[in-house]
Order: sequence, then C-alpha cells, then structure tokens
Amino acid sequence: MSGDHFHGDVVNIHGGTDNKGIVHHHHAPGADGDRATGELTRAVQELIALLVELRDGVAPMAAESIDEALPALTVGPGAVPRERHRALMAVAGIAATVGAVGAPVVEAVQRVLGLLGGQ
Repeated sequence: MSGDHFHGDVVNIHGGTDNKGIVHHHHAPGADGDRATGELTRAVQELIALLVELRDGVAPMAAESIDEALPALTVGPGAVPRERHRALMAVAGIAATVGAVGAPVVEAVQRVLGLLGGQ
C-alpha cells in the first residue's frame, strides 16, 4: 500500500544465528544536554527560592498549595512530567493572583517551561 508511514523501531534481520537485541540509533546527551540540564536545574532552584519568598505573603490556603507543589518541582530521573506541569501551573496561578509581587514567579515558571520545551 502506497503512503504507509511507520513510527518506532524497524527491525530487519538478514540471516545469522543467535540474533539478540536491537541497535537504537539514539544519541546520548553530550555537552549540550549537560548544559541544558544545568540550566534547568538553576532555573528550578531560582523558582523554588522565589516560591519560598512568595509563600510568606499569601493566604494560608495558597501557601498550602505552594507547599504541595514543591516536591513535584524536580529535575532528573525522578521527575514526573505530568506532576511537574501541574505544579508549575498551580504556582503560576497563585503568583498571578497576587499581582506584581508574584510577577517574578510567573516569569520563572515561564522560563522553566521554556527549558522543558513547553511541557
């Protein structure tokens, strides 16, 4: 059938014995990946510092929401993208409701999201 498109691994075996495994042609993160991870880590640390400052100036329920969001704001293999995104949206919403005081938090969230590829 013309126009078929396949996404994912394509495996072709041409003879041989004891064929095991698939060679994935994925590139390991190099210096650029390390730099991006470092930049993301710094951006998240800055966001957390801003949230700690903001937390003291918001209503108790908003402060509790910030506390609940903080554990999801991680970088690395333990990060759960969906939870991190929800946490980012929650703290951005809180920051937006307090006006100019929350503006640095909103900007920090936007920076983190940009580094995550708009996740």
